[in-house]
Amino acid sequence: MKSIFFRTIYLVSLAAMTQQVHALSLAEELAQQDAELFKRGFNECDTAYLQQHVSDDLVFYHDQSGIQNKEQFMSNVVKNICSNSTEKPIRKLVDGSIETFPLHKNGNLYGAIQHGIHDFYIRKTGEPDRLTSTAEFTHVWLKVDNNWLLANVLSYAHKSPVNNAPTTAELLIKNHVPALGIGLIHNGKVTSTKVYGERKKGQAATKETIFKVASLTKPIVSFVTLKLVDEGRLDLDEPLYHYWVDPEIEADDRHKLLTARHVLTHQAGFDNWRWMNSSEKLRFNFSPGTKHQYSGEGFEYLRRALENKFDTSIEALAEEYLFEPAQMRDTHFWWNDKVDVQRYAYNHDEKGNLIPLKKYYSANAAANLLTTVGDYTKFLAYMMQQSDENPSLYKNIISNQIRIGESHYFGLGWEIFTDFSNDEYALLHTGRDPGVNTLAIFFPNSKNGYVIFMNGDNALPVLEHVLKDSYLGDQLWQRR
Repeated sequence: MKSIFFRTIYLVSLAAMTQQVHALSLAEELAQQDAELFKRGFNECDTAYLQQHVSDDLVFYHDQSGIQNKEQFMSNVVKNICSNSTEKPIRKLVDGSIETFPLHKNGNLYGAIQHGIHDFYIRKTGEPDRLTSTAEFTHVWLKVDNNWLLANVLSYAHKSPVNNAPTTAELLIKNHVPALGIGLIHNGKVTSTKVYGERKKGQAATKETIFKVASLTKPIVSFVTLKLVDEGRLDLDEPLYHYWVDPEIEADDRHKLLTARHVLTHQAGFDNWRWMNSSEKLRFNFSPGTKHQYSGEGFEYLRRALENKFDTSIEALAEEYLFEPAQMRDTHFWWNDKVDVQRYAYNHDEKGNLIPLKKYYSANAAANLLTTVGDYTKFLAYMMQQSDENPSLYKNIISNQIRIGESHYFGLGWEIFTDFSNDEYALLHTGRDPGVNTLAIFFPNSKNGYVIFMNGDNALPVLEHVLKDSYLGDQLWQRR
């Protein structure tokens, strides 16, 4: 008797849960309707299915072929879409683009508006599908006798893939990257800073949005270090052990060789992070200055040495030597009381899922810097200004230190590429953490520069699109 009772309770609960999920899944239900309608009705030319799921009162609005009723619409489907089985139009929904808005009357659901973006292809036997256009659509679905019927269709904003690239919004949606920030410098002057998308679902990103920029922290620390060198307060080649020795390498005499130059050129000899090796302890993989190996640990070692030598924090040094003179009011090494979480661009994985926010309350010289696109673009411009204001400092900033490939060098905090047209060269740094993709690059001869911030993992397609449509793209994709 008890088992029957609990089984009944379970089934009732399950039924209630099912009803709740159903009530909350209108968007999914209509997405399935949309997918099935186009799969069977258009892509597979099941006109009987199409006839059944389109309202008799259909009105179809097309930005290139006018207005059609149901009879005209069905006739055009047969004539233009389904007349040639070996070469026919195919429609594919742009992933992540669809939105659904319910329609109610007296509290009852009677329909819904559906909006999205779709790509049109020509499918030819024996050949890959060929993209012919992209368009936006708006559907009005009506619920009749518990069945969904397509009542109104708007198809508009048709664009050729040759003549019209996708909009920034389309690009971000398609690649599950919520926000994109771009800063532009032309001839040494900041000409534009723009931010697109959302810092998180439903909350727009703005120019004031704060991004975590991962390894773009390192160029900031590199500049501060070179400024201290320029003022004679530090020597690039003086051993750092006078100011800091990590207990885990104290017994290894190679710690007495380590200098700031080794750190800035990634020749410290350390792993990127100590937890990446089997012992999870700091160690030398080679003697400092003998090889190149990217290392965040090196920058953290330098930070401790600088803080001990000058008896202050790296943030205080940065404030004095960079943030204040460059007017960078929104840049911080950790989550202090000046960082507004309501402006933060939350990080997202490759599917667009929110990554839980982790706040840091101490500085890291290699990662975790919090800043805006505007501030970091000011940094690049300020650095380029030193070519006139402080040539000795600027010479260090742009100098090749070690060769790591053909026409590929590492300088003091920057990767350097030299094989561009017109004798141009570029200083580049990137940053990547879960849900973080950032890039900063500048060209010393033209004094053009670019800053790109994204708060999503799937950033490469967006990055390629942005770069190919810019001076930077011309330089990167047309290297001799």
